[in-house]
Amino acid sequence: MKPDQESTSPPGLSSAKVAPRDRIVTTACELFRQHGIRGIGVDAIAEAASTNKMTLYRHFGSKDDLVCETLRVTSEKSGAMWADIETRFPDDAKAQLGAWVTALSDCLQREPSGCDIANAAVELKEAGHPAHAVIETFKILQREKLTDLCRRTGIQEPETLADTLLLLLEGARVSRQASGLEGPAQCFQRACRNTLTAFGVGAP
Repeated sequence: MKPDQESTSPPGLSSAKVAPRDRIVTTACELFRQHGIRGIGVDAIAEAASTNKMTLYRHFGSKDDLVCETLRVTSEKSGAMWADIETRFPDDAKAQLGAWVTALSDCLQREPSGCDIANAAVELKEAGHPAHAVIETFKILQREKLTDLCRRTGIQEPETLADTLLLLLEGARVSRQASGLEGPAQCFQRACRNTLTAFGVGAP
């Protein structure tokens, strides 16, 4: 295939043509997940995306810009999860909270490499990296949404419950990478439901 030639999506995703920009982002997401952000360069990303470095830089001024875009794409997937939960359980905060626990438990099963955003936060340690703003915005929004959901269940300490659930999630993600599904991560869903009961939400 010639560089920058339109191509089809990978099998099982879509038969529609994929624009070079979208192809670059999708490829970068996968390669960053496999090798780390520092472990893969723009030449390898361009080649894997069936394009060239000139096209990559035409869409993204730098590798840092591409990193930020991949993190935004990941953030959008989380937004879709929230929208699905709200659609399936309208005006039922308790059921939505239970669905959140189930959805994140399912994610743990499918995420042997962990959360892309959390991994980026750990890997990109230098101050001033533009990705930090994307990561911070995402984490703040997730915390606010979960806190609001906990508040709508009527409990008295929604902030504490939300933070406890998020700490369980982050710990489970690290355990998933370190010990696999046979380690403490397998207890994530049960730990969350026990926590909900302890806070007075009851079993969703």
